[in-house]
Order: sequence, then structure tokens, then C-alpha cells
Amino acid sequence: MQPTPPLPAALPFLGLLLSIAILPATAPRFWLRRMGWVAAGWCALLFPLLGFGAAGAMGWHTLVADYWPFIALLGALYTASGGILLRGGPGGRPAGNTLVLALGMALGLVMGPTGAAMVTIQPLLHANAHRRRKAHLVLFLIVLVANASGALTPLGNPPLFVGLLRGVPFFWPMRHLLAPYLVFTALLLGLFWLVDRRFVASEVTTQAPAPPRQPLRVRGWGNAGLIAVLAVSTVLQGASETGRLIGGGVALATIAVSLAITPRAVRRANAFTWHPMAEVAILFAGLFVTLAPVSALLRAGPEGPLGPIFALTADAAGVPRLWAYFWVCGLVSGFLDNAPAYMVFFDLAGIRPEAMTAAQTETLRAISLGAVLFGGLTYIGNAPNLMLRAVAAHRGVRMPGFFGFLLLSAAVLVPALLLITVTFFL
Repeated sequence: MQPTPPLPAALPFLGLLLSIAILPATAPRFWLRRMGWVAAGWCALLFPLLGFGAAGAMGWHTLVADYWPFIALLGALYTASGGILLRGGPGGRPAGNTLVLALGMALGLVMGPTGAAMVTIQPLLHANAHRRRKAHLVLFLIVLVANASGALTPLGNPPLFVGLLRGVPFFWPMRHLLAPYLVFTALLLGLFWLVDRRFVASEVTTQAPAPPRQPLRVRGWGNAGLIAVLAVSTVLQGASETGRLIGGGVALATIAVSLAITPRAVRRANAFTWHPMAEVAILFAGLFVTLAPVSALLRAGPEGPLGPIFALTADAAGVPRLWAYFWVCGLVSGFLDNAPAYMVFFDLAGIRPEAMTAAQTETLRAISLGAVLFGGLTYIGNAPNLMLRAVAAHRGVRMPGFFGFLLLSAAVLVPALLLITVTFFL
């Protein structure tokens, strides 16, 4: 067992997080040209903090065992989704955009939230190309499709997939999370319709008219099949390092097949380039490496340096506080990574899927919902968030910075999360 790193080992992650939050707004040209060097500099700080041997071993293991399968899968999803061309359909107006988001959430049940979000963003932005304000479309896409759509199935959803590997039945989320999922979804889809309707009314004299309605046309069914295969393969590969490495190979093969079967005209129509993927690959390399010691601090649990955080989850008699599990696990997921957060709180609560009590069922429901629903709180709360921001920015959407997005997403999420708390965990 590896020793727990010292608390200052979290500083490089915090430094990289602040760099992502501040530099794109204050020094955009420097950030665009030097983001890789900035990320490498924060990673290098781990050497004096952990020791050269420990830092090198941790960094190498993280890049090979965790980062490589992750970035290969994300690249495969990005490539395949860029080969699916959707035109026409219901988008471009408040009711139509709401329906597109709802359809994206339905896709999330089949191909996982990441694949569904990648498929949905292109037609959503294309249908609203005439609009002046489009950042809210991406915000709700991140919150609803890239995160909340994964609440009912472990298919392509890292935290619930971890639960599946630990013995939680495949259909457990569908049975126990459906009610809060429906409340959350109905509230946020309704809120989106109101916000989008308000923006349309405020821009009616300044924006171009919406394009005429056209029947939905889809090209690239082969790429849709590739995304479904990727979602299923993540479940079949398991959590072993060998399985993840094989999964990276499957992802590379998917990229090759997608590039071979997709006409260039389809990618041109989707404004497909590798720039968003390159940006995300660079930043997540730094995030994965600097996050490794933070994850180790979390795994130390109540006896580790972050013990006060875990103390909030139970009262003096040791009775679990469901609302605390929901919020603490959720906030950790929103700023770090939801899969490690789920694992840590799963173990802290002593969940035994083979003999789960009623109290453990309620606790696991709080942990699961926290890990999934809070993922849209920040750009780094879940894998596809930063990718969607990069794609939208490349398409000319003026996306808010890290703190701006945090404030906007909190304004959207917090009322819904409070309603979930009051209704199900108090």
C-alpha cells in the first residue's frame, strides 16, 4: 500500500486549476500557445513535494493506466461523433431546443452521457447558428446530457460503473434513482425553456431569423454504431489495468474505422477539427497527473489529512447524514473526479451490495446522485465538460471562463439540488 502523500501535494492541482480559471481570460494568447508548458510546470512541482522516485512512479502509472485509456476513449467519441451529421429537426427555437436536450438525455441511456453529449452538441449549435446568445445552450447541455443523463445506468458513466464492478446490480440505479432523476430533469428542462424563451424575446430585433423548419436528416449511422460499441466496451473491459489498456486499443481502432468510413463532406459540415481534442488532451494530462496525489489523500479517508470532510457525513452516534453524503460527495465530484469520489464514499459508508440494508440503500442513493448530478458544476467535474466547452468555443460560442461557468451552473443547479435534498434526503 502506497503511503498517503502530504497535504501540500495538492498544491499543483490547485495551481493548475487556477491557471485554467484565470489565464484564458487574462492572457489568452499566452495560454493558447503555452498551456502545455503551464501544465508541465505544475506537474514538475510534484517532484520536490513527493520526492523524485515517488512522483515519477505516480506520474508514469497515472499516464499509462488512467490517462491513456481515458483520452483514447474521449478521442474515439469525438472522432465518431464528428462523423454524424444531423440537419433539420426540432432545434432552433425554445420548444425545439428543449426537445433536442430531452432527446440527448434519452441517448445518454443508450450510449452513455459522453457519447450522447458529443452527438447532440453539433446539431444543437448548427440549429441555433442564427442566435447571438448560445452559451446557455452549452451550459444546459453539460448539466443535463453530459452528466444527469447518466443517472440511471452504469453504461458509459464512470461512478455508477464503479458501483457495478463492486457488485451493485445493473438495474439498481434505474430502480432507486428514477424518482429524483425525473424531478431534476423536469425542473431543469422547464428552466431551460424559460431561459431560452427569454433570450429569444430579448434578441428578436438583433438576431437573424430562424431557418425554416426542415425534416430531420441523419448521415453517419456507422459512426453511431461505433459510439454504441464504445459504450458497451467500457463495461465489458472491467476496471483492471489490462482491460483499460485493451480499451485504449479498441478506441484507436474505432478512430481508424471512423476516419475511413466518414466522407470528408460530413466532417466539413460539422466544422470538425482536431484543435478542441488537442487542447483537452494537453489539459487533462496535467489534470490527471496533479490529481493523483489528491485522489490518494481522499482514499486515506477519515484518518487522513482530509478527515474533517468525512466527519460531516455522520452524527456523533455514527448515524449517516444522507444530505451530507449527497452534498459532500457531490462537491468533491464537481471539483475533482466523480469516479474516485464515488469509490471513497462507497467505502466510507460500508456499502455491501450482496446484503444491502434499507439504510445502506438510501446512503448509496445519496452517493450516486451526488456523484452524477454535481458533475456539471465546473468544466472539470466530468470528462466531457471541457471537451464540450472547447468544441463550442471553436464554433464561435463565447463561453464563460472557469469561475463564470461555476457561477452560472451553480445558479442553475443549486435550486434543483436543494429540492432533491429536501424531497429525498431530509
